[in-house]
Amino acid sequence: MTKANVVKAHIGDIPRHNPCAQCGTPIAQPDWIEPGEGRISYLWNCSACGYRFEAMAIFEEMEVEHPPLAA
Repeated sequence: MTKANVVKAHIGDIPRHNPCAQCGTPIAQPDWIEPGEGRISYLWNCSACGYRFEAMAIFEEMEVEHPPLAA
């Protein structure tokens, strides 16, 4: 059996003040965060111009070390 590598987001890891892809106005934080296998997607909504866009962070696969099940 294999275990999928799912990226875990922490509150300190959330990008802040990302510029709008349309007008460049900084957006305080994403409206939606969706983690997946090897990636995290962010949905941004600009209050200045109304433009909505998605940005994705892709991570290299890392080998997951599992602790022993029994001592």
